[in-house]
Amino acid sequence: MGKIIALANQKGGVGKTTTAINLAASLAVLEKNVLVVDADPQANASSGLGIDIRNVAHSIYECLVNDENPREAITHTEMERLDVIPSHIDLVGAEIEMLNMENRERILKQVLVPLKDLYDFILIDCSPSLGLITVNALTAADSVIIPVQCEYFALEGISKLLNTIKIIKSKLNPALEIEGFLLTMYDSRLRLANQIYEEVKRPFRDLVFTTVIQRNVKLSEASSYGKPVVLYDADSKGALNYIQLAQEVIEKNKGLIN
Repeated sequence: MGKIIALANQKGGVGKTTTAINLAASLAVLEKNVLVVDADPQANASSGLGIDIRNVAHSIYECLVNDENPREAITHTEMERLDVIPSHIDLVGAEIEMLNMENRERILKQVLVPLKDLYDFILIDCSPSLGLITVNALTAADSVIIPVQCEYFALEGISKLLNTIKIIKSKLNPALEIEGFLLTMYDSRLRLANQIYEEVKRPFRDLVFTTVIQRNVKLSEASSYGKPVVLYDADSKGALNYIQLAQEVIEKNKGLIN
């Protein structure tokens, strides 16, 4: 039985999609079967995994709105053990279309639960908002990874996200846990980056991943080529950071995942 992990932060540009792509690829390298669910209309996780979104016939949109079998939407990537359910620009309108549906907050859960037996990890890349689709993702998830950028306004908005998680736990998904806070775009030469790390670590303690994702140009280069960084430059700092993160996630879930 696999684990569903949402990657969420309503603040844009924190490395959420980069983490979804590269954590998934690193887990696959470590011989775990992984599915990425691209729940962002921008579809950056899909294109970052080499999917040509112009030619996508079956996406997460059809699964949510048209009750399509999710197995029809699963697309294989060039990496063994790594699949994706791609996104589509139509997803922009899905929230409005879902408003009058029964159990509208649990539609994504109904889509993904039958797939848990096929994968060790299912990672949901959420859009940078706290709309209905993100609520669906958090309702479907067993846990959530919160990427936090090492910058001055890093903690701005985290309280809003934590409040949303608290509401979802109380009303929709009592089992939802925080998998961890992940520090991204970390530059150890900057005193500010170290201050941010300490600031996040202080209240959240063991919920902060030991791994930090350092600033690395190879990460953005890899995405522009539609590849995870581990395929683009396996020796780069970015690739090594994400392999380390994947090891940490596996270790954390070793009782749950074989």
